[in-house]
Amino acid sequence: MMMEFLTHEWLGKPVWMWLGFHALVAGLLAFDLGLLHRDKNHEIGVKESLLLTAFYFTLGLAFGGWIWWMLGFDPAQEYVTGLVIEKSLSMDNVFVIAVILTSLGVPRAAQHRVLVWGILAAVLLRGLMIGLGAALVQQAHWVLSVFAAFLIYVGIKMLVSKEEDEHDIQNSASMRLLKKWVRVTDKPEGQHFIVRKPDPKTGKMVRWLTPLAVALVLVNIADVIFAVDSVPAIFAITTDPFIVYTSNIFAILGLRALYFALAAMVDRFAYLKTALALILLFIGTKIVVADTLELVHLPPWVSLVVTLVLLTLGVVYSLWRTRGAAEPEAEKARAEVAHRT
Repeated sequence: MMMEFLTHEWLGKPVWMWLGFHALVAGLLAFDLGLLHRDKNHEIGVKESLLLTAFYFTLGLAFGGWIWWMLGFDPAQEYVTGLVIEKSLSMDNVFVIAVILTSLGVPRAAQHRVLVWGILAAVLLRGLMIGLGAALVQQAHWVLSVFAAFLIYVGIKMLVSKEEDEHDIQNSASMRLLKKWVRVTDKPEGQHFIVRKPDPKTGKMVRWLTPLAVALVLVNIADVIFAVDSVPAIFAITTDPFIVYTSNIFAILGLRALYFALAAMVDRFAYLKTALALILLFIGTKIVVADTLELVHLPPWVSLVVTLVLLTLGVVYSLWRTRGAAEPEAEKARAEVAHRT
């Protein structure tokens, strides 16, 4: 009976493959949170962040090797392409998260806690969105054309939109509206999401949300918004729900580690958004030319190469154009170290 259940197909793959992948994800989260980061006050530095990013990305590629062994070369090629595209698009999400946490005054030691719970929620939300997208594509193939139009629209919007100034979320209209409905403390309370404090009007002990709780909500909203871009992008590579889901989740698992490296150098990636916009435009155009109009056939490796080339050019050009800004940041970092010692 159990073997029959495990070998039963769900969304095109045996149940044991889905259960095995989720067991792997649960084990990684337990290892990361239970062993690597038991100290809640531990601040993740750039070096540790890069090592963790490399670890998760290597593990993601190794999972692609397992897909090659189990399902064949083409699914593995689609998975790796999807992983690289999702990882690339998640970089823009990192910069938005950095603005949210900085504006709310969340200490660096507490940012890890917000990102952990944000990733757990993101896994659930991405699963729901991918399941919905897969159902739509299976019912009507023209949905891919809608995805293509949306990706092209977002890509053009990213190209023509001007860089916005740093947002003051604390004084924004949405924050003022939130504070009218719920109690929010002015400053973080350690690593707590909810605290009990006296009401200024009545003096009674009541529950208050902390900036960490607000940051968690905003981070998840940001992930949903970016998922609206990234989920259609991966469906342009493959409509296999297992490949779409696993590549998305592996990209998300490395997002927290990637955050602490990119957030420290956010000002040096000024032209990365242009590269991401071009990636979205390419993927959207690919759907129109290859899938909708069926004019040419583009294998997944073409999308992988184009994505890697555009991403590399965006990173290298950004670092080259902002090379003069690195010295003041280095001097500032050395001054902070000297002050502490």
